[in-house]
Amino acid sequence: MLLVITVAVLALLAGLAANRWLRPRLMGDDDAGMAVKDLVGPLLTLTVLLLAFVLVTASGSYGKAEVAARGEARALDQLTEIAEYAPAGELQRIQADAVCYARAVRKQEWPAMADGKGSAAPSTWSTDVRRSFRTLEGKPVFGMLVAADNKRSDEREERLTQATASIPSAIFWFLLATLTITVVALAVCLPRRNKRGQIVVLTVITALLTATLCIIRDVDRPFGGIIDVKPTAIAEVERQATRDFLARHDAADLPCDSDGNRRPA
Repeated sequence: MLLVITVAVLALLAGLAANRWLRPRLMGDDDAGMAVKDLVGPLLTLTVLLLAFVLVTASGSYGKAEVAARGEARALDQLTEIAEYAPAGELQRIQADAVCYARAVRKQEWPAMADGKGSAAPSTWSTDVRRSFRTLEGKPVFGMLVAADNKRSDEREERLTQATASIPSAIFWFLLATLTITVVALAVCLPRRNKRGQIVVLTVITALLTATLCIIRDVDRPFGGIIDVKPTAIAEVERQATRDFLARHDAADLPCDSDGNRRPA
């Protein structure tokens, strides 16, 4: 980092020195140099390239978050389906824990992810699920249940990882500063008269650059922005698991309330 800054400063100083002492010898003093508008072009190009690169990075994080959310829901659904091969006691416990886990994720962890955080509520039920596996050791269904639960755990960890911002705040503020400098530089280059058309174009460019930066900021928070990942998949698994559980048991047999909190014993 220090090396890059040092080289850049030395290059700037060398260029200014060459402009001050070398240029008059190679070119006449009457020769026109680069106008301000000639320098704005590279600045605008740099701004657009930076915004495009960061937008691709943020979009990738959003896509991973959506894939992880759906993968977690599929793994949980697979877990409840495999539990059908377990004895009645373990089947009831696994199905009940699956319902409570889905409720805890949807009601508690999903809102917490808007701030880049998680919740301990789902872990309560995932731990209880793994405890129920102990009585199944040595049976064919044991390996399948463990594999499905490991998949669910991995997808949840990935979902929580993507909930945090993938673009550091320093980069975001750098982009904002670059956008500001670009717009100001473009405005300086406007003619003093008959500039209505140029003002309209500058306004459109400013709006597009601003919208791009806003989209980057929003997409970088896949669970808390306007363009957010909805808990649709986990809600559907919750509905199916609840239906399967209520086909054999009463709603009062569920060990959690509607928010996924454990009920008093």
